[in-house]
Amino acid sequence: MNKATKATAKKEKQLLHLVFGGELETLDGVAFRDPSKLDIVGIFPDNDSALAAWKAKAHSTVDNAHMRYFVVHLYRLLDPDVEEL
Repeated sequence: MNKATKATAKKEKQLLHLVFGGELETLDGVAFRDPSKLDIVGIFPDNDSALAAWKAKAHSTVDNAHMRYFVVHLYRLLDPDVEEL
């Protein structure tokens, strides 16, 4: 696939990403202390904008070691055969 084809395919496919976080029960796990208090940062149209949002939230909570933010590749859940371009 050449660059022009990749660019066209990228515009046609939405590669949605979810950024969310919360306070973990332990530092070595991914179970949240209170799932009802999860911080849903948002859904982003591409990996770059999701990473920028994740980085901003992660940096803003650096003083709390139990606070973690994650990027979920929603497009992989919606269509497992799609590869990020």
